[in-house]
Amino acid sequence: MDGRKNPAFVPEWNLEDVRTTFLKCVGWQTEETLDPINCPYHYYCDSTYPGNYPPAVDVLVLVYTAVSYLATLLLMVVDMVSSRGPASSFSQSKRFLLPSGPFSLPIILLMLAKGHRINSVFPLSCVGPAILQLVYISALTFDFGANENIKYAFFEASTVSGILHASLYLDSVILPYYTGFDALVSSSFSGECVSCVCRKEVLVVGGKLVTYRGWSVTTSLVVGTLCLRIVRRLYEANKAKITAIMSLLESLSFIFIIKDSLYLATNSPPEQYLLRAAAFGGVFVLICLHLLKKVCNKVAQWSCPRPREK
Repeated sequence: MDGRKNPAFVPEWNLEDVRTTFLKCVGWQTEETLDPINCPYHYYCDSTYPGNYPPAVDVLVLVYTAVSYLATLLLMVVDMVSSRGPASSFSQSKRFLLPSGPFSLPIILLMLAKGHRINSVFPLSCVGPAILQLVYISALTFDFGANENIKYAFFEASTVSGILHASLYLDSVILPYYTGFDALVSSSFSGECVSCVCRKEVLVVGGKLVTYRGWSVTTSLVVGTLCLRIVRRLYEANKAKITAIMSLLESLSFIFIIKDSLYLATNSPPEQYLLRAAAFGGVFVLICLHLLKKVCNKVAQWSCPRPREK
């Protein structure tokens, strides 16, 4: 919304300051209105997040994210062209290179936890969802079978915990951003203060213009898949049923990841368009590689001659 076209917008207000106030606001307060017809709901921003970190921090986050993505891409390609299964193709040390691994995932959690201040060169309010999807894909694609069941369960449980925390941290970044975007686009300035706006409807947390959430059905499906991997590894009974349910959840996980990516690529706020397109384009490349690997594995199974019965 261009404030200069709003009759209540004060020319002395700096447009960038107004935009920052709206998109970083974490507390919208409502107050009584004297014009219930034209201004049934009057809101103002009560508190905002602190300022951004220096651009150098954004650059470091960008570089680390790019390295994590390239590591995932490389390992997926190696896995796809290898004639062996993923458990034997990679050593356990390769797990540390993945975004869902025990080394990278805590760093990604720290990035998302501080994401409201990483918002200049590489704004996590725009690309944070793509980073979370990178973690999803990494966790679903690579199932490193540790020799010890307890060790395997510990690694998978730590990944589950990390994904749940990452979803919550991402919501703490994007929900104020989406709320402020809704307030900025769907409201009119009242002129009483920089953030004072009149609305025809109630302003809800996260707004109504962008419905994506980090804590979502997609997260539940991914976590469910990983939990079933643990159950299948620790318990011998009903392995066939557990594997069937796990495969179904994994397929649904990728379907919802694709749905979320398409939605975010087309319905996100119109900022950092090229960066957002590159981020979700990279996600689609990983999804295509995963699907291609699945197809190749099926073709290999069909082409293998079955032993003749005597």
